[in-house]
Amino acid sequence: MATRLKDYFDEQVKLYNQPNFIAQDPICIPHLFQKKQDIEIAGFFAAIFAWGNRTIIINKSKQLLERMDMAPHDFVINHEPSDLKRLLGFKHRTFTDGDVLYFIEFFHQHFKNHASLETAFTQDWDDNSEHIGAALNAFKKYFFSHEHVRRTEKHISSPQQKSTCKRLNMFLRWMVRKDKSGVDFGIWKTISPSQLICPIDVHVARVAVRFNLLQRTQMDWPAAEELTRYLRLMDPTDPVKYDFALFGIGVMAPKFIKFEML
Repeated sequence: MATRLKDYFDEQVKLYNQPNFIAQDPICIPHLFQKKQDIEIAGFFAAIFAWGNRTIIINKSKQLLERMDMAPHDFVINHEPSDLKRLLGFKHRTFTDGDVLYFIEFFHQHFKNHASLETAFTQDWDDNSEHIGAALNAFKKYFFSHEHVRRTEKHISSPQQKSTCKRLNMFLRWMVRKDKSGVDFGIWKTISPSQLICPIDVHVARVAVRFNLLQRTQMDWPAAEELTRYLRLMDPTDPVKYDFALFGIGVMAPKFIKFEML
């Protein structure tokens, strides 16, 4: 049964891990860019915005980047105080212009001293780490190391809060994974794909429970760890590639084949 399940999931990965998947997914936002830092910044905003309707997520991400003249790295490094006025009035669900301004300040401070956003996640990285949990905790602390309004903290999750960290895990998948499909970027090399944690939301969790990949009923960090441990049994080197299968079955094709038929 396990072999047949793996074969089925591998087929689903092939079905959804394709360039034609990009246009309908928030990953299309960083794909608008070629420069590494633009990909990182645009991808980060798109991932943080990624809850709710995907069309709205994509449109809101584009609107914000257009206010930066579609050159986010140049904007965060070289903007004048008057340029920040362009960001006023932006809103996506609970993400307001005040949150945007803090994100811009963080990026400004970080990219003054670092060539990539990767170092924000790997400053104390241990190559022997089982997964990126500790790195996500450290990232949140680093991200909010500048003066900020407390309400902005809700937009960056961490395992310490027992959050699934779905959006950050998705962003890391984009940056770390690389294969021949051309969907994920694979521009970061410090973290191994084997150390990633599968992004998990209600759609993914529903499919995971349906296929007996997940026993935990609470949507939290331990659930994300549990799911990823199972996925590692199918592919120890690249477990989160199955995010394509879980998401694709749950969102793109919700009336998936019955488990009993496998």
